[in-house]
Amino acid sequence: MRRPKLRKASKRLTCHKRYKIQKKIREHHRKVRKEAKKRGRKKPKKDPGVPSAAPFKEQLLREAEQRKQRLEELKQKQKLNRQKEHEKKRKLEAKKSAEIKEKAEGKESSRKSKAKANKWLDKNSKESFCSELRKVIEASDVVLEVLDARDPMGCRCPQLEEAVTCSGEGKKLVLVLNKIDLVPKENLEKWLNYLKKEFPTVAFKSATLMKDKTLQEHSTKRRARVDVSRTSECLGTKCLLKLLQGYGKTQNKAIQVGVVGFPNVGKSSIINSLKGVRACNVGLTRGVTKSMQIVHIDKQTKMLDSPSIIADPSNSALVLALRSIIDTEESDFADLLEGICAILSHCNKQQVIMRYSIPDFENTEEFLALLAQKRGMLKKGGVPDIENITKVLLCDWTGAKISYYSQPPESQTLPPYLTEDKIAEMQECFNFTNLEEENNNTVQALKCPSPANSIIFQSAGMANGTIVTEEASEWENLETSKNEEEEEEEEDFIESDDDPNNFEEEMDVEEKSKVQITRKTKLGKQTSPTDSEKQIAESELSNSVLLNLDKTADEDDAYDFNTDYV
Repeated sequence: MRRPKLRKASKRLTCHKRYKIQKKIREHHRKVRKEAKKRGRKKPKKDPGVPSAAPFKEQLLREAEQRKQRLEELKQKQKLNRQKEHEKKRKLEAKKSAEIKEKAEGKESSRKSKAKANKWLDKNSKESFCSELRKVIEASDVVLEVLDARDPMGCRCPQLEEAVTCSGEGKKLVLVLNKIDLVPKENLEKWLNYLKKEFPTVAFKSATLMKDKTLQEHSTKRRARVDVSRTSECLGTKCLLKLLQGYGKTQNKAIQVGVVGFPNVGKSSIINSLKGVRACNVGLTRGVTKSMQIVHIDKQTKMLDSPSIIADPSNSALVLALRSIIDTEESDFADLLEGICAILSHCNKQQVIMRYSIPDFENTEEFLALLAQKRGMLKKGGVPDIENITKVLLCDWTGAKISYYSQPPESQTLPPYLTEDKIAEMQECFNFTNLEEENNNTVQALKCPSPANSIIFQSAGMANGTIVTEEASEWENLETSKNEEEEEEEEDFIESDDDPNNFEEEMDVEEKSKVQITRKTKLGKQTSPTDSEKQIAESELSNSVLLNLDKTADEDDAYDFNTDYV
């Protein structure tokens, strides 16, 4: 067997081969020289010049010198022309680059100026969410605040409730306790008894899968992509529809019902359950609904789907983890880890260990590592994938996979914006006997988990929400500021008359109060005065000016400047 080569072959040659190569090279060079000798060398011809015996020698030399000078001048001119062309090209390029830069700067400045104006057009911005939410609140006669039955108090927004109860337009607020199949029956009954003392409360369980509305219309042409047999039964639809229809009959008109709440509480799922088909998009991700959507339930009831309430950054880490609109794919890992720490700190440790079937742990990182190993979420080398397990765990807690429940407060303390009169006003035009009967029927027909299979959760209280942002309020108050500037200009024009001092001093307080126009604010939105009011104010102002001009000189002299008229 031949031994394999352990290294590269050497480049050394034998002497015989090297001498042979050198000999061949010498023969080749000799052959090349021989052929060149046969061809002969072509030497450059020298200028013989003008012979001394030639006539007109001096004249010929002078002409040759002049020709040489002309050629040099021509070369110099061509060189200067080339330099000028290069300079022109440089100037043109500089001018073009300056114009392009100016255009870019102009576009940038215009883009920056328009960015603030068009910021609300971005569907994912806070301003857009707040403006759409306010549209729903203003357009609705009844506002349904959807609460997660696992943490009802944490899903209540005091800013929203205050805006609805203090609107002064007769709007009604109804609480919808959704996801009641994830809490024990005893806990559900306690929460219903606690919440009904403040607002009318409906127990509800929405369907998980619904047939698409478009597929229902074209069922003959294509097959349904969703298996309708897998759809879970929804409970509480009859109760909620009876409540809304009864209120519509008392008002003798078609009503609009706005559905509001924090992310992943099931707003769109409730509308789909009432409609019977998938009319609104739903999903596990937060912020699926980005704008107001109108769904007709029947001739007398119209549902308005709204974007989620934005949680205020001043809330605790627990509220921000469960109630804020955050994208788990793009958010910072440190924020997600802080949210998981807050969730675990508000839960019973032994129940968490039993629920996830993992051994005892000391901190959040160890818990995530154990859970990742149990679910097989490992990186290269068997390292637990903590980032992905954190995202999965947050989706489970905000979705409908984890069964946990919180206890209602021991004492009933009303918020500062709620009084007995407000509670009575909110409970008007609703049939509470039928509501309690339907809620009892819903609770009896429900299959609830046992307390042993659920996790006790400590609620952090009400979550503060952002309904009106600073940028949105600035743009809404833009028209009022313009009107105020116009009024100031009109006043300056009036004051610049022939006798400005007398005009100001002779105007009574009653006449000045007639000129001022009041504006009412509703949820940060200001209404401008009508044209008729402006015309009346202008006519009264002109009449007062004519009366003051007709006064006699004696009356002017009798005026006491030391007296203050109030």
